[in-house]
Amino acid sequence: MARPLSPNNNVHSAVSVGGMRARSTVDLATLFGLAGAFGVVVVAMVGGGTPGAYLDLPAFLIVGGGTLTVTAVSFSARDLGLAWRTLPSALFRPGVHPRAVARQMLLLAEAARRTGADTLRELLPELRGEPFLYRCLDLVTEGRPADDIDAVLGCEAEAATAAQVRTAAVLRRAAEVAPAMGLIGTLVGLVQMLGSLNNPSAIGPAMAVALLTTFYGAVLGNMILTPLAGKLETNAEQDNLIRTLYLTGAISMARQENPRRLEMLLNAVLPVGSRVQYFDRE
Repeated sequence: MARPLSPNNNVHSAVSVGGMRARSTVDLATLFGLAGAFGVVVVAMVGGGTPGAYLDLPAFLIVGGGTLTVTAVSFSARDLGLAWRTLPSALFRPGVHPRAVARQMLLLAEAARRTGADTLRELLPELRGEPFLYRCLDLVTEGRPADDIDAVLGCEAEAATAAQVRTAAVLRRAAEVAPAMGLIGTLVGLVQMLGSLNNPSAIGPAMAVALLTTFYGAVLGNMILTPLAGKLETNAEQDNLIRTLYLTGAISMARQENPRRLEMLLNAVLPVGSRVQYFDRE
């Protein structure tokens, strides 16, 4: 049997508690991974007794500046700006679970079926923090056909996913460039060193550039950029799943389908371990 809607189980409180407007939280896996990786390197540097020897401004400028400028050649200024704005999402993520989203869409669909679109219309001001969900419910309350909702919001969902994937591509490209810039810096340092063999005091700084650029390039490319690109790709998949759940629910509500059918549709989209059983089975 379906769970009854009681006065104490109103849709407003359920939406707030269920996580549709969840605040961003720190992704502990990303934070722990980056901190742990750098911690190991720093311990090795300090254990050697000369941590200051790993600091060299020319080497940093070659790798950091070179990576940024060479990556910029492959993308537009808009792509680079989008990547800069999206990068924090690898560390700060909304605490929304697909199962919670599915349950909320079922609750909204059941409420809309019983009381009409007025219930959804009352919720719209509370959902401005989730633009895609707001758009879904707004079109439903306007009485738009399900095919129109699918066409419009389906394109929006694809565009949002493409933007996230584009950001990950920028980081992937930068991760490829960073070690190459380290190699270029090494060659520069070696040339300087060979040109200063008659001046022993200049050999040390040139050797530092030669070695540290390779070190900086490896750290930047393999410890920072590549993991962050992978995290953004994972986040893009998760966000696409959330948007698919929102859109599936909106289309079902526009068609005034039985929420039991919506439950089957949502479970077809959800991973096996996240499927819901909103309605009791006999």
